[in-house]
Amino acid sequence: MASIKDVAAEAGVSVATVSRVLNDHPSVSPEARARVLAAVETLGYRPNAVARSLRTDQTRTLGLVISDVMNPYFTELARAVEEEARALGYSVIFGNADERPDLQDHHVRTLLDRRIDGLLVSPTDGGSPLMLDAVRAGTPMVFVDRWIPGVDVPVVRADGRRAIRDLVSHLHGLGHSRLAIIAGPAATTTGRERVEAFRDALRAYDLRLPEDHIGQGDFQAESGRRATERFLDLPEPPEAVFAADNLMALGALDAIRARGMRVPDDIALAAFDDIPWFTHTDPPITAVAQPTGELGRAAVRALVDRIEGRAPRSVTLPARLVVRRSCGEPSPVRRSEP
Repeated sequence: MASIKDVAAEAGVSVATVSRVLNDHPSVSPEARARVLAAVETLGYRPNAVARSLRTDQTRTLGLVISDVMNPYFTELARAVEEEARALGYSVIFGNADERPDLQDHHVRTLLDRRIDGLLVSPTDGGSPLMLDAVRAGTPMVFVDRWIPGVDVPVVRADGRRAIRDLVSHLHGLGHSRLAIIAGPAATTTGRERVEAFRDALRAYDLRLPEDHIGQGDFQAESGRRATERFLDLPEPPEAVFAADNLMALGALDAIRARGMRVPDDIALAAFDDIPWFTHTDPPITAVAQPTGELGRAAVRALVDRIEGRAPRSVTLPARLVVRRSCGEPSPVRRSEP
């Protein structure tokens, strides 16, 4: 692999001149710049990114710690982050917290040790001293999807309250009055917010949410299955179940089918976080969809603004209800050919 000295020899200039050309310094003559660039092309020279970062105190690298890489929502989010970062001249290093605070902190610590320029995090809980210390130390940081209340960090998220109200209105209009929810972890902002929004929406129709109609989940499929089994064992099971996450919805679907029951004939099912799989289930699942790609791109732009000295702003985008056929909706009318 060619070195900067090889480039200098090929171009007939000093190493310092090559360095100035590579760093776009204006003091180099057009003739010398042309010779250096021609030598770089001939030798296939690539600057050492690590050495450059030591000089500029920047690595052009962002860190992203997501809650669960197995969750299709976070997979799509990570892809959007990587694409937007690349378009802005940054690389991304990923860490999967697997919904574990200890693993989250391990990745945050590792990324900080690697001298990333900024950090995107979807916090697994609200009490990480390591992240709070990083914020106080001035590390550029943006929370995406979830956040830590009271911490002065820009947040890029979707507001699902309107879409959840639309869902409850939809269920009520279909004749469902006994509704249940499989909630996410209470330690996460999204876990708490979705339960509160669901409860508030029910009040608008004078519907109650009894404690035995709240299943505690952890955003994993197995917790959705267990919560649904408990619902189905009640003397008067719910008529509709709202899973506050896509994986918990799939677990709920497994539990319903294991009892020999059918959706929506025996029980309705809806989910938060739409995924492509939901169009292929039988029946297709009604879901609240977040603008996942837009969230990822907006989070990168906010973080780069912070890194490059501009004032970033928090961003809140609306979620929307996608109606399919898992709640007893009428099947689409097929028009016969003329």
